[in-house]
Amino acid sequence: MLNQTPIWKYILVIFMLGLCGLYALPNLYGEDHAVQISSGRDTTVSQSLADDVKQSLDQANINYKNVEFEDERILVRLPDSDTQLVVREKLDDKLGDDYFVAMNLAPDTPDWLDELGGTPMKLGLDLRGGVHFLMEVDMNSAIDTSVGGIVDEFRDRLREEKLRYRTVRQAGQAVDIIFRDAEVLDSAQFFLRNNYPDMSFDERDDLTLRATFSEQRLAEIRDYAVKQNITIIRNRVNQLGVAEPLVQKQGQDRIVVQLPGIQDTAKAKEILNATATLNFRLVDQDGDVRDALSGRIPAGSELLYSRDGQPVLLKKQIMLEGSHIIDASNSLDENGFPQVNINLDGKGGSKMSNVSKENVGKPMATVFIEYKATDERGPDGKLIFEKKEEVINVATIQTQLGSSFRITGIDSAGEARDLALLLRAGALIAPIQIVEERTVGPSLGKENIELGMQAITYGLIAVLLFMLVYYRVFGIVANVALIANVVMIVGVMSMIPGATLTLPGMAGIVLTVGMAVDANVLIFERIREEIRDGRSPQQAIHFGYDNAFSTILDANITTFIAGMILFAVGTGPIKGFSITLMIGIVTSMFTAIIVTRVLVNLIWGGKRVKKLAI
Repeated sequence: MLNQTPIWKYILVIFMLGLCGLYALPNLYGEDHAVQISSGRDTTVSQSLADDVKQSLDQANINYKNVEFEDERILVRLPDSDTQLVVREKLDDKLGDDYFVAMNLAPDTPDWLDELGGTPMKLGLDLRGGVHFLMEVDMNSAIDTSVGGIVDEFRDRLREEKLRYRTVRQAGQAVDIIFRDAEVLDSAQFFLRNNYPDMSFDERDDLTLRATFSEQRLAEIRDYAVKQNITIIRNRVNQLGVAEPLVQKQGQDRIVVQLPGIQDTAKAKEILNATATLNFRLVDQDGDVRDALSGRIPAGSELLYSRDGQPVLLKKQIMLEGSHIIDASNSLDENGFPQVNINLDGKGGSKMSNVSKENVGKPMATVFIEYKATDERGPDGKLIFEKKEEVINVATIQTQLGSSFRITGIDSAGEARDLALLLRAGALIAPIQIVEERTVGPSLGKENIELGMQAITYGLIAVLLFMLVYYRVFGIVANVALIANVVMIVGVMSMIPGATLTLPGMAGIVLTVGMAVDANVLIFERIREEIRDGRSPQQAIHFGYDNAFSTILDANITTFIAGMILFAVGTGPIKGFSITLMIGIVTSMFTAIIVTRVLVNLIWGGKRVKKLAI
């Protein structure tokens, strides 16, 4: 018999609508104004701190919803934005610079729904409010770092080839290799040209060979510096508890950072400026620290200080840079003392293996390096950065190290956790500077949401009325499918981790609402044609759906391809529009073809129908 729906289709429709409806639910509960407390570099957030915060709020008679300690951060939920400002200022005064205190918005999802993984849609900066930074990478420092690395590499390779040299030194963004005689210089030049095709070598006076990077290699260094910094900034922001950040490249040497929901610009800048570099160096055991303090520092060594102000004499040569670290975690060793477990990439593991093999039993220092912008600018007009170095750990090399090793001798579990955080987040290839910042207030974001919702609502009502008047009972079926389509879009957007709803994304939903009924219009008009051609109502429904399917599929595939191209080449708002457009196309195909067919078959299928209300 025509127009009978198999059981599996009923199950599929119920399952899909139920699943999307469940994950769309969190969007009905809204968000709480909140103040978030995250640990600083030398501090740890704990349950006892959460209890202290709660006690302080009670003593000040401040009304709050809840104080939660989860994922190594404290979240104070508050009833309104005015209370949020008061609590932020109070906690800022109480905790000082030891912790990050920032205003945020926290989903008010019920616990049972939260346990199922239900979260509201991620809103972009234009809807939720937050802070926007445009950051510039110091490319000169990136090139200097690469040149410094090639200096050490030249030394090792020339020693391996038994090519004796007087010295290898960095000369700006070039490397000067000074030899004792012309014959060795010629041999070294031949060897280096064959092994380093991306560098140029020029003979200079007094037996000096100058090596410089080619333009192509310099372009690669600049591109790598931006990409590496993007990855590390994203990791740092995620590690510090800032939810759903947007970090992406803009132009040749700039990075856009958007933190939706964060209203505290000063604290957001502190989080971003916490990014730094790390490296491992040997302690100079031959030199005397007392002599170094009086100004007599041995050649090839450098005097630095630890966190507690103790002087440490280190070798200038870097054993390993933090950019080679791919993972780090804190744990306890076999004696119950804190330690940090480190995993390196292939190149870093090979380098650490070679260096540690020759230095077993010697102390190795982990150096934390921070770049801070000064008020001075160079000849190129860019800010000059001040470099600050600090020894955060000294441990003895017990055995030859490889791609995986551990750092022991750490004073506390909190210090091990902080060190693992810094190592895991990686090291910046070059310092960065905030060149532009702006804040989008929550009131403006709220206004954008209200206007966007009005556009969606008005568009939806207009389409519902048109379908109801023009197609009567079949219009009711199409309207049910259209509402189901909107629910599915919201549910899918909430389920996809990387999907963010922006103002252009809301425009995509409005467009999808209009497009969603296109398929039903094609089907219903085809059914009318079949009826005019003399077919029975059951035959008209059957052939109407079957014959319209190929046309609907072709039209939606071409639009979906356009959406994929927008997503691939677009950035920011364009991506937001393309995501909602593509999701809307898929869900509208499902609701317009499968859901409406199930409803039509449920109402008219298998029955003696003399006339269709269409």
